[in-house]
Amino acid sequence: MELPQFSLPLIQGFLLCLARVGSMMAAIPVFSGGQLPPQMRVGIAVLFSLLIYPTVQGFIPEQSFSIIELALLLAQETILGLLVGFLAQLVFMAAEFAGSLIGYQMGFAAANVFDPTTQRQVALISQFQGVFAILLFLALDVHHLFFAAIVASFEMLPPGTLNLAGGAIPMVMEVANHSLVLSIQLVAPILALLILSNLTLGVLSRVFPQLNAFMLSFPINIGVSFIVMGMTLGLFSAMLSREFSVLADRFLQLFSLL
Repeated sequence: MELPQFSLPLIQGFLLCLARVGSMMAAIPVFSGGQLPPQMRVGIAVLFSLLIYPTVQGFIPEQSFSIIELALLLAQETILGLLVGFLAQLVFMAAEFAGSLIGYQMGFAAANVFDPTTQRQVALISQFQGVFAILLFLALDVHHLFFAAIVASFEMLPPGTLNLAGGAIPMVMEVANHSLVLSIQLVAPILALLILSNLTLGVLSRVFPQLNAFMLSFPINIGVSFIVMGMTLGLFSAMLSREFSVLADRFLQLFSLL
């Protein structure tokens, strides 16, 4: 039985593919979360690279590169992958930031838990919103669009053609600004009712001075927040679903600007 021949251009081409795929996955909480062991994360990136390499091999230059040339190409592939991953990560960041605002306003500012996804202390509601966004990402099969975008990136941007002098960076900043607005929109109903609740307690404390409005505000704000969160969970899902649905278009727009 004849063993397959692995030439130097073939190995270098696979390394370029792995650099792009690995950096894209490293920026997505679904694949880069701390709940997955590092060996598993690397294994997923290597396995997916092996699966798509026969498809994208025709878009990778079949030539040998020097060490310096290969290092520069690997750096370009990593930058491209991180940009694509960052676009997807902005949706998750919007959901988590909305959760942080809710937790702070409802009195959970000190109720932090360790988030294995980001390896840091986060607000309890923020972690809930982040996990909910990840589950929605998988339930809507958005990861399929993400994998398709990886393959399409090689067709539109073969290795060595990255150009950051175009409008890619302003486009990413515009999407980041949109994500900040999205986080405010996600939390707006709860914040509005919490403000109304605090104003009502303030008026009652003026009418009834013996009323301890400060102590009453904690259970009332927590109860109101959870009730409104349950009532607006469908709206929260719809807004995130809309953002996930346009991810593919954003990826293609980014590729056209690079």
